[in-house]
Amino acid sequence: MSRGGVDVDVRIASEDWQDVIARDEDLIARSINAAAKAADAPGGSVDVLLTSDDEMRALNARWRGKNKPTDVLSFPSGEAALGIGSPFLGDIALGWGTCVRDAKETDTDMQAHLAHLTIHGFLHLVGYDHEESEAADVMEALEAKVLASLGYADPYERMASDAATQVR
Repeated sequence: MSRGGVDVDVRIASEDWQDVIARDEDLIARSINAAAKAADAPGGSVDVLLTSDDEMRALNARWRGKNKPTDVLSFPSGEAALGIGSPFLGDIALGWGTCVRDAKETDTDMQAHLAHLTIHGFLHLVGYDHEESEAADVMEALEAKVLASLGYADPYERMASDAATQVR
């Protein structure tokens, strides 16, 4: 059980996101709170930036040394580890162009993809990672569980199925 709800502040910096958000205004907050509950994460607050690939490229270059856009970036604040009050857990940024391309390439509904990336970003804020195989398995299983609780399919199951089909 989660130790508290997460307050989510969404800032839309690219108008491209407007239609996706209009279809389900609470999707991001629901996704984050479902992930917080499943991960037994602390309550607190999270800021989410919905932006363009250009801004994601700049953020990725500045913070990760990679001069290319990406779908999601997470910036943990470190306050959650202190265990005080209702901490600021961190920031999540999502890039429109890369998100749309990824959704099309995997034949995934944009709402489902946004939920997945939001959950993925949040789990990074609370200490999950996918650098090592075992850690990736844990994180992916938790993402699939949270997505299922929201009514979405497991994206990793589809990826595994697609990979197996390509090998044949």
